[in-house]
Amino acid sequence: MTRLADADDPLVRETAMRLTGGEASARGKVLRLFLYVRDEIKFGFTEEGDFVTASSVIRRGVGQCNTKATLLLALCKAAGIPARIHFALIRKEIQHGFFTGIAYWLLPPQISHSWIEVEVDGTWRRIDTFINDRPLFEAAKAELALRGWTTGFSVALENGKASCDLDLDNPAFQQMAAVTTDHGMWDDPADYYASTLYCNRPGALRMWLYRRLVRGVEARVEKLRSSSNR
Repeated sequence: MTRLADADDPLVRETAMRLTGGEASARGKVLRLFLYVRDEIKFGFTEEGDFVTASSVIRRGVGQCNTKATLLLALCKAAGIPARIHFALIRKEIQHGFFTGIAYWLLPPQISHSWIEVEVDGTWRRIDTFINDRPLFEAAKAELALRGWTTGFSVALENGKASCDLDLDNPAFQQMAAVTTDHGMWDDPADYYASTLYCNRPGALRMWLYRRLVRGVEARVEKLRSSSNR
């Protein structure tokens, strides 16, 4: 089975070494990798959906929760940081506002979703605040407040709060408040996608429609991101 978190790919290895070079501590390395995935890889959708290798995410410079998690997993492994990917289901409301009309209807009620766990100082720590780049995250929070929503635009508020920062000791999250059913830890996304637990596998018709609608979704993402600079 093809590994999606291709930590041995030269581009992934070179990127990990470039980002963490000169940093001795595991915490420092995780922070550098986190900031790269959060901000240098813009949040967005591609026609391939989840089935994108980490090296391809680097080349494209864009990804969503699952593909950005695949990349952070691979980068951590390439940098020698113990890491694993955790899958679960998340309510489709998480993408309300980006997906509208028929595109929103095409989404299953619950979507397969992932975050990363890293082992630092002997403790496994959950991270999902890399999903939305900071400009998009700030714009999404403002839009949620404007509409009176608690979930949408790739953010789920918990007690009115969400974060795009990394705090390994006092974690806060971007999407965890919308997570429902736990599907456990996996070594590589490909293993989960091949299992019966995976819910994002559309039929031929839905995939055909998705590929024709995704540009409109991307336009709404970019429009919201751009609003943070106004």
